[in-house]
Parts: sequence; structure tokens; C-alpha cells
Amino acid sequence: MDQCELPPQKGPWARTADRLTRLLPFLSWWPRVNRRTLKADLWAGLTGAVIVLPQGVAFAAIAGMPPVYGLYAAMVPVVVAALFGSSHHLVSGPTTAISLVIFANLAHLAPPGSPDYIRLVLALTFLAGCFQIGLGLARMGAVVNFVSHSVVIGFTAGAAILIATSQLGAFFGLTLPRGGSFWATWAELLRQAPQANLHAVGMALATMIIALVIWRLKPRLPKFFLALIAVSLLNHVLEGGIHQVRVVGALPAGLPPFSPPVFDLSELRLLVPGALAIAMLGLAEAVSIARAVAERSEQMIDNSREFVGQGLANILGSLFSAYASSGSFTRTGVNYEAGARTPLAAVFSALLLACILLLVAPLTAYLPVPAMAGVILLVAANLVDLRGLRHVVRTDRSEAAVLGVTFLSTLFLQLEFAIFSGVLLSLLMYLKRTSHPNFTVLAPDRKHPRRPLVNVLRKELPECPQLKILRLDGSIFFGAVNHISEELHRIMREFPEQCHILIVGGGINFVDAGGCHMLFQEARRLRLAGREMFFCSLKTEVMEVLMRGGCLHRLGEGNLFASEAQAVAHIVPRLDPERCACCSYRVFLECARMPGGEEYDPGLLKPR
Repeated sequence: MDQCELPPQKGPWARTADRLTRLLPFLSWWPRVNRRTLKADLWAGLTGAVIVLPQGVAFAAIAGMPPVYGLYAAMVPVVVAALFGSSHHLVSGPTTAISLVIFANLAHLAPPGSPDYIRLVLALTFLAGCFQIGLGLARMGAVVNFVSHSVVIGFTAGAAILIATSQLGAFFGLTLPRGGSFWATWAELLRQAPQANLHAVGMALATMIIALVIWRLKPRLPKFFLALIAVSLLNHVLEGGIHQVRVVGALPAGLPPFSPPVFDLSELRLLVPGALAIAMLGLAEAVSIARAVAERSEQMIDNSREFVGQGLANILGSLFSAYASSGSFTRTGVNYEAGARTPLAAVFSALLLACILLLVAPLTAYLPVPAMAGVILLVAANLVDLRGLRHVVRTDRSEAAVLGVTFLSTLFLQLEFAIFSGVLLSLLMYLKRTSHPNFTVLAPDRKHPRRPLVNVLRKELPECPQLKILRLDGSIFFGAVNHISEELHRIMREFPEQCHILIVGGGINFVDAGGCHMLFQEARRLRLAGREMFFCSLKTEVMEVLMRGGCLHRLGEGNLFASEAQAVAHIVPRLDPERCACCSYRVFLECARMPGGEEYDPGLLKPR
């Protein structure tokens, strides 16, 4: 094809196919499905269904929901998210963090597990899905970037402690008030500690030990599932009921019932903050997990499409008794390692889970509650990323502050405010950095033949007595103009003998109207004082803004140069020749052509 020839236009059928693919994303990968991929996806789905069985029950307990609702959350939402998301391996469903946020938001509005509580949870899920799908349709996939890594790590660590705290009553066989604060729960635990049921503690510890042994010997086996089976048998043999060891009870053997969301306007005002927090947390989880797996599978992820998929999953899931879901670290990793090839693996896991629920639901009557508490404590321990915590604390004090605030807010405030406070503090830190761009003093390296400009803090070098060279690292926008202006004033006060300023602008990414006005005012002020301001190495985008704003003309086109070398070549001849005549520094090659320069050897930097 000739270079000037335009690519062929797509026909009407091709354009229709593109629209259908955007509307129904599963059409993009469906042609890859064959007998080989079906077999791989079926086995991966079976593994996922076995793993989610104890997890779903445990997560439902964290959310304050009846156990079966944790399994409902791993059915319809999983299928919808797989078909309408962009990741080939992401598996959605109930998660610990979202379960905890739900409990923290609604435990004070209705008794956990009650019909009113379940109704509010499903309404909260519906609203969260609406927020997510709205962000996805608006192509706001970049919004998850505002939930920084430090916020996620701090929130997850705090959530892990809250999860463990919520299970201490079941672990010790005590009845602790649900929905209480972090301190109140621990205070009540210490008060009731002498009444702890040692048989319950033994069952919980046995579950943890068996799961850890299985993980140590056979990491790929479903350790939680096998540990729960073993301890259920042990509890039955030891007649745990006689020793007041509580059991979960039989789950209803059936598919998720239809449950349209029901709430009034007064409840809407109470639900919206929590729904927004769940929406943002769920999107951050899903996208971060999808990206992590995509790096290994070499797949491109569309954030906005994931938003739509997660939103549809929560909206449709709430209609079928599923509470809020998101991407699962554990199940997604297992899905990928088990050899899943397409999103059908997630679909198979949901279908197989439904079959398992119909067959083995009555057997949960033998599952000890302390055993479930032991599993949840292990899950909580795995949530604390000690390596990530150490990395953030050692790397950046600002990020460490964000992490600490998020962590403490998670423990002592409502969880949605913990997330918002972390995000807000991250934004404030970012604005502080961007509104305080750094000036770096540069000077020529006289030992180098071409005299490149280098940072004087890294290498002690003499400067030109008449020219101050500064590199500005940061953008010139309304939030930074005061700082830049103050820095220029300070530099001019400290170095009054240096009449002129050369600003190297390679680090300036953009300039706004306020920045244009500030540059003109500062250049005008210096010119009235008999001094000049020069610019070099400005990016094309910055030059275009200066030109559109009329700033280029006001600064003087003769004061803007394409490169550092060009700027020095034009500025040195404009310096005061009388001062040059008695100058012994001669930092520029061009100084040899100034008065008195014939007495100096540019290579030796000393009088001949």
C-alpha cells in the first residue's frame, strides 16, 4: 500500500460485528472455544467450585449473612462478570474485605442475619452495581488509580484485624456482641475470657493445624475444604454437641431465589455512602487482580469493561439473592494455575457449585462454628502483606503516612470513611508534590569537552557570575504558580549578582493560563530591574500553549531557545562585557570569545 493511501474502510457487517462485540464482550473470545479448551476450563471450574464452598460460607459469616448467601454470591455474579468483563481468568464472588464493609455498614441498622438485614444487604449490592456500571459506561476506568497501593495495603491489613476480631467469639465459644467497635469487642472478650469453651478452642486450633499441614505438604489441595471435613468428623466422634460446640446447621438445598431490591428513600440516604465505598473497593480489587494475572497471561485488560462487568454482576446478582461481589485473589489464582483457557472456567465453577449445593447442602449440619472461625482466622492472616508493608514504610514517608492513616481509620472509623480518608490523603500528597515543583541549579562541567549542564549538588562546579541556570521539574499550573514565583524571588534575592536566569524546561509537562500569566509577570518584573529570563528545551505542547495564550510574544521570541547549547550560545554574547573581562571562571566555551577570553585556554581553564 502507498504511504499516502488511507486504510480501507470497514464494511457495514464489520462495523455491526464491532458494535456487538462491545455490547457482548464474550463474542470476542467465543471463537477460541474448542474441545481442548472446554476440557481445561471444566477441570479448572471444578477446582474453583470446591474451593469456594467453605470460603463462601465463611465470607457470609463475616458479612452477617446466613451461610447459604455466601454460596449464592458465587453463582450468578460469577457468570455475569465472566461473560461481560475483559479478563479471561478473573473469578468474581464474595470477598473478605467487601463482606466486612457490608457488616460494618449495616449491622447497626438491623440485626445481622434477620430478614430486614438481608433486604438491606441486597439493596446495598444493587446500588453498588449501579455506581459501578455508571462508571464503566462513562469510560472512567482510570478512577481506580486514585485508590493507591498504600491505601489497599493499609485497608487490607486493618480489615484482616477486624475480621479476626469478629471471629474471636466463635473461636473461644463465647457470645460477643456483633457490630461493636474494635475496642469494645476486645474489652468484652477479655471480660468473658474465663468462660471460654476449651472444646471449641480445640476444634478451631485443630482446623488451623490441619489446614497448615495440608498447605505445607500438598499446596494444591483445597486445604480449607479438607480441614473442615476432618474437623466435622472429629467433632461428631467426640460428641461436640454435649460440650456446647455449636454447628453451622444444614444449608437449604436449592438454587438462589428471586429477590428484587426493596428500599425506601430514607434508607437510600443511609445506603449510598456504603454502596459507593463497596463499588470503589470492589473495582479496585477486580482490576488489580485482573492486571496481575494479565501480566502472566499476556492479555490486555480494559478497565472500563471490567467496571461494566462488575456492575452487571452486582445488579443481576442482587436480583438472585447474591450480596456484593468482586474479584477474588484466591480463586483467580487457582483458576489460572488450574489451566483455565477462557472465561468459561468461571461459568463452569458457578454451575458446578449449584450442583454441589443441591447434593451436599444437608451435610453442613455437622460443620462446627469454631472450625469456620479457624478458617477465617487463617484467611485474615493471609491478608496481611508484611512484605508490602515493609516496602512502603522503607520507600516513601508520604506513602507510609497514607498507609498508617488508612490502617488506623479501618480499625476505628467506619470502613467507607477509611477508604475515602486514604484516597483523600493520597490526593493531598499528590497535590502537594505537584504544587511544589523543584528548581535544580545547573552548571557546565568544565572537564567535559562539550561542557554539559549538570546538577551542582551532585558535582561541585563554579557557576557563571552573571547567569543562573535552573532546571524546573514539574508543571506550571494554577496550584504551583505561587510556589514557582516565590522560589524565583528567593533565588534572585540570594544571588543578586547573577543578572539573568535561564530556565531549562525539559521537565515541564504542561502550562495552564495561570502559569502563562505568572511567567509573563516574572519576566516583566526582571526586565524592569534590568535583568532577563530565558527558556530552553520546552516541549512542543508547552510551546503551543504559550503561543495560544500570547505568552510567547510577551516573553520575547528571542528569549526562547530549542536547546541548552543554543541558549548558551545566544545568551553569553549578551552578558556584560566589562564583567566578563575580569572573570576568571570562563565556564562556557563561548567565554573564550568574550573580552579577556583570549588570555585563557578553554581546554586547560587557566591563563596561557
